[in-house]
Amino acid sequence: MTGEPTANRARRGAAWQPSDLDVEILRLLSEGHTTEAVARRVGLSERTVRRRLRTVADEIGVDSSIEAVVHAVRTGVI
Repeated sequence: MTGEPTANRARRGAAWQPSDLDVEILRLLSEGHTTEAVARRVGLSERTVRRRLRTVADEIGVDSSIEAVVHAVRTGVI
């Protein structure tokens, strides 16, 4: 997503400290909710939720929101 090599992005993700909002968004996605449904539940626009997911994915060094959810599950964040 950022254009930098994956190894560099992955190193950045090692120190990722998710916000409560990040955790809630990722949890809801892991339960199968759409970004539209997540947005309604957390009281944000769908565009804001999508932007937050892009930011999270960049922070942890993955290329998609699905990979961000998998990362969160594997690391015990959700």
